[in-house]
Amino acid sequence: MCGILGILSASTNANSLDQRVVEKMRDRLTRRGPDDAGLWHGEMGWLAHRRLEVIDPTSAGHQPMLTEDGRYVIVYNGELYNDAEVRQELESLGVRFTTHCDTQTVLYAVAQWGLEAAKKLRGMYALVVVDTLEHTVILARDPMGIKPMYTTWAPTGCLVFGSEIPAILEHPEVDCRPDWITASAYLSSIRTTLGTRTMFAGIEAIEPGQWVRVDLKNRKIVQRVNCWDEWSPTILDGAPSSALVRETIEDSVCAHLRTDVPMCALLSGGLDSAILALIAKRELGTLRTYCAGAKIDGFDDDFYFARMLAGVLGTEHTEVVIEKEQFASSWAAMIDHTGVPMSTPNEVAIHAVAKELRAQGNVVALSGEGADELFGGYAPIMMQCTDYLRTLTDHSDPEGGLFHLRANAWIGKDQKPLVLNSEVWRSADSDNALRAHYCETFHQVQQNTPTDSGLQPHLRFLRRMNLTNLLQRLDTATMLASVEGRTPFADWRVAQLAESLPMHDKFVAGDEHNEGGTKISLREAFRKDLPDSIVNRPKQSFPMPFQSWVAQHASVLRTSSFARSVFTPEAIRLVVADPEQRCMLAWPMVNLALWGERWWGDGVGTEFRELCEAEQ
Repeated sequence: MCGILGILSASTNANSLDQRVVEKMRDRLTRRGPDDAGLWHGEMGWLAHRRLEVIDPTSAGHQPMLTEDGRYVIVYNGELYNDAEVRQELESLGVRFTTHCDTQTVLYAVAQWGLEAAKKLRGMYALVVVDTLEHTVILARDPMGIKPMYTTWAPTGCLVFGSEIPAILEHPEVDCRPDWITASAYLSSIRTTLGTRTMFAGIEAIEPGQWVRVDLKNRKIVQRVNCWDEWSPTILDGAPSSALVRETIEDSVCAHLRTDVPMCALLSGGLDSAILALIAKRELGTLRTYCAGAKIDGFDDDFYFARMLAGVLGTEHTEVVIEKEQFASSWAAMIDHTGVPMSTPNEVAIHAVAKELRAQGNVVALSGEGADELFGGYAPIMMQCTDYLRTLTDHSDPEGGLFHLRANAWIGKDQKPLVLNSEVWRSADSDNALRAHYCETFHQVQQNTPTDSGLQPHLRFLRRMNLTNLLQRLDTATMLASVEGRTPFADWRVAQLAESLPMHDKFVAGDEHNEGGTKISLREAFRKDLPDSIVNRPKQSFPMPFQSWVAQHASVLRTSSFARSVFTPEAIRLVVADPEQRCMLAWPMVNLALWGERWWGDGVGTEFRELCEAEQ
């Protein structure tokens, strides 16, 4: 896993940038790639790379990497899980490989097939391939959105891109300005992107599954492929699906076990991580597992169940306990480094456990993100969807996106004018873009979605919206510790299968005669191999007392000039008076305030810096 960066132009503008500036931008990504650093400088500009050595940890994997004839150059952040399969096809076409690194496979795949390579690659990735002959560049991101990529156009016409926004903002021509539309959307969704928009004006995110070819001469996208919804699932019928689910997940886990460095697994004590640990232990023989959270009453169940399961499986198990003071300093430090507000409180725990497992020599960690969104694991949300569908008078569902926005908003539409100053609210266009994005996204997922149940498009919507956010959370928290997080459930072959299952194999709503169920086929697939207490354990969320711990930073709303310029005095007084009781307001508001203080604040800069330094 790595960090990538580039400044490209068809003119001489990119070449005029001093190498020291490029290296400073690149080295902003050192935690993503502490093992090696590389630069490519050509007539089109610069490509830069920081490497975390995982596959073929020799100099043969050094990036940027060129094809033998020098025409194509790649910077790549990811892992290719069907490397052998793609290599074999390329070798049959005459490609000669000189390394065992999957970067070379991806490079020649793109050189051979262009954007059609999107249909060939199974893995997690963000990549950029420059065609030095045609003066074009391909930028791409994996279908699930596991790895990030951000881009912007500098005023002089240079395309600037990177794995993290702070690296891009090191470019002397890139302005650092808030995007109020996305900032307001964050207060509702705790997501730091809105489609292609980011928290920073003019900086865009490559969306999950998007492959684009950019003509640098004309500064425009000339070709676009989106493999996010490449598959059109057909409902399986006949025999029970649990055997096929088991086979597909075992295949995915085994594919994700390829590594040349030590690997471990995150073990929460829930079903999903238990399945991964079960298969990994069986395949590897030995396995280290890790659990993190707060050990106070009401929040220590994960430790109990993870410890019990580790004993059953025979793994070497480590517990990482998060304390209140550590939560406060890590929260501030993570915002300082990533340059964006935190999404969920769990990011602190993921980062803490990643630091510990890295300190013990591990570089790769398996994690269970994806199972809930694919197999119907969120009982409260699915029940809300069930109740909503009962209110519809016909089979159409034109406002499904708005239903999800209303049902899951941290700060709702009616509250926004009371929370945001009028000028900020106007700059955010009264959240019209937020509502349009939810509507358009839901409409997209309705296309080619199985029709055996009205719940199918809603579950697909959760995969499209929720899962991308959770994968970004994992990437951010683990990469800060120079750890590669792998997610075998968030695999396109697993997604294809999950979306082809009838709804009764995923979720059944409960009533007075039926308890219902979540992740039905997934539970049945591994019921014989795991303790009943794990198989039947309900979904747990936020295994830390963030409701009370959020108060540690609530004062920033009162002392920060940025916060005072964004939020109304009434909203600030309300939250500061009782942040625990008003945690749904406090969490996104305090995060936005800490983010603003990081970039533009002058009110509590010293306090913020001291907290960040305490985490180092």
